[in-house]
Order: sequence, then C-alpha cells, then structure tokens
Amino acid sequence: MEDMVIIGILAVLIIIGIHSSIKHFKGEGGCCGGGSSVKPKKKKLKNIIGKKTVIIEGMSCEHCKNRVEISINEIEGAAAKVNLSKKEAVVSMERYISDEQIRTVIEKAGYTVIEIR
Repeated sequence: MEDMVIIGILAVLIIIGIHSSIKHFKGEGGCCGGGSSVKPKKKKLKNIIGKKTVIIEGMSCEHCKNRVEISINEIEGAAAKVNLSKKEAVVSMERYISDEQIRTVIEKAGYTVIEIR
C-alpha cells in the first residue's frame, strides 16, 4: 500500500515537471533561459529606406528580447529595436528585406511571428 502512494506521488511530480518543461521550451514560462548576460550590440545604419513592425509571440524576459534583437541584427542591412512589453520589434532597413527573411530569423530563434506590417 505504501509503495502505491509513493509511486502515485512520483507520477504526479513527473507529470508536473514535464508540463513545466514543455511550457519552458515554448517560451510560455516565467523565463525562457536565464538572465540577459549577452547584450545586443547597437547597430547603426547609414541610409534607412524603410521600417517594418513585427509582432512577436513567445518573448517573456530580457533574454528573449536580446535573442530576437541579435537575430534580426545579423541580417545584412537591418537593425532592430525590440519592445518586450509591446511584444514587437521595429526593424529599420537600409535595403529591401523580405518579410519571409525577417520571419525566418525570428522563428529560428524560437519565437512566433504573428504579423509584419
């Protein structure tokens, strides 16, 4: 009888742990990966020809914000400013950059693009 109680408690704890891990990897938990020790470098563009606003889901902390900003800044001719509270990134461009290219780098970083305007 005692063994069944212990097994039951362990099963509940394992289920809770798995559920929390799934939320963590989806970016839905309280934090997705720790502090923000890596800061994005400021990227200045010489001749801005346009801007796009990207609505992003899954960012929950400063670390998420930095990951998205770094990912977008790796695109040649693009610089991003991410607002965590608005869950958006404003992408400045000095050359044409397709919505698909922006979407790809953000989703590769682990976040979901809701809209690009």
